[in-house]
Amino acid sequence: MEASAITRTSSEPPRPRLRLAGSRDGGKLRVGIIGTGNIGTDLLLKVQRSELLECALFAGRNSRSAGIRSAQELGVPTSDRSIDAFLEEPDRFDLVFDATSATDAKRHYAALQPLGIPVIDLTPAKLGKMCVPALNLADCVGQPNLCMVTCGGQAAVPLAHCVMKTHPHVDYVEIVSTSASKSVGPATRVNIDEYLATTEAALSHFSGVRRAKSILLVNPSTPPIMMQNTVFAKADEVDLPALTEAVEEMVGRIQRYVPGYRLVVAPLHENGRIAMTVQVAGAGDYLPAYAGNLDIITCAAVAAAEENARVITSGAAANGN
Repeated sequence: MEASAITRTSSEPPRPRLRLAGSRDGGKLRVGIIGTGNIGTDLLLKVQRSELLECALFAGRNSRSAGIRSAQELGVPTSDRSIDAFLEEPDRFDLVFDATSATDAKRHYAALQPLGIPVIDLTPAKLGKMCVPALNLADCVGQPNLCMVTCGGQAAVPLAHCVMKTHPHVDYVEIVSTSASKSVGPATRVNIDEYLATTEAALSHFSGVRRAKSILLVNPSTPPIMMQNTVFAKADEVDLPALTEAVEEMVGRIQRYVPGYRLVVAPLHENGRIAMTVQVAGAGDYLPAYAGNLDIITCAAVAAAEENARVITSGAAANGN
């Protein structure tokens, strides 16, 4: 069976005040997670391992979902009242992760913004500052809303950045992201248009390329395939050693927060185009290792939240608190 292919050719509000909400556990950043599907549950398991974060609430709409059951087994507070559960006690949270859908994320942020609660958005709603930790982590601290782009964007945009850094004359870059069907949840399937648009926006924003294209392949093969991302760029003249050096440095940078990220096809040049491929193996937290698409975006979101926690902690220490 063939994989299904889907293609498509303001100013920021003031930053909320960073604070600690009186955590029970050593001053950790108290976070909430909205969305109990694949992404939300994988995110929860990573938050549980973090030395800087503490999950104060895991909320969705279905009290019987597999994600809710997993959270309850871990002793994490849960709710089936979704955003309403956060609005009732906003002082309990320093930050909220949104792992729902692009449509719901817009409604959730509209409710949370007046309360000054920062949001890290794992949907492709593209409401706030786009964050790719390997490229702009320091600039993402204290933002009211962080857009974690998409799984394909997190994997491939840094490579496109390397292409444009070493070859600024390139005017067209294309990324092809392939994920196992079993790792692509219903919210992602509903958000295909937003996924492609947001990935392309990030590709243009972080690389500066004039023309950008994103292709998503959802592969139903059995056994499931590993997440894979290929970057193509039109170029007649190429400094391959310079590009390879930049890419290898970038891969090492990403591996600091996504251990399963690896270069499987080093940059090459043939028939007037550059090509390179990376695979992402998941940590197997919620789904098996093939679900690298979950792992890379949840790892990136945790990296962003932990950077906020470090800044808050260092600021409190400097003030003698």
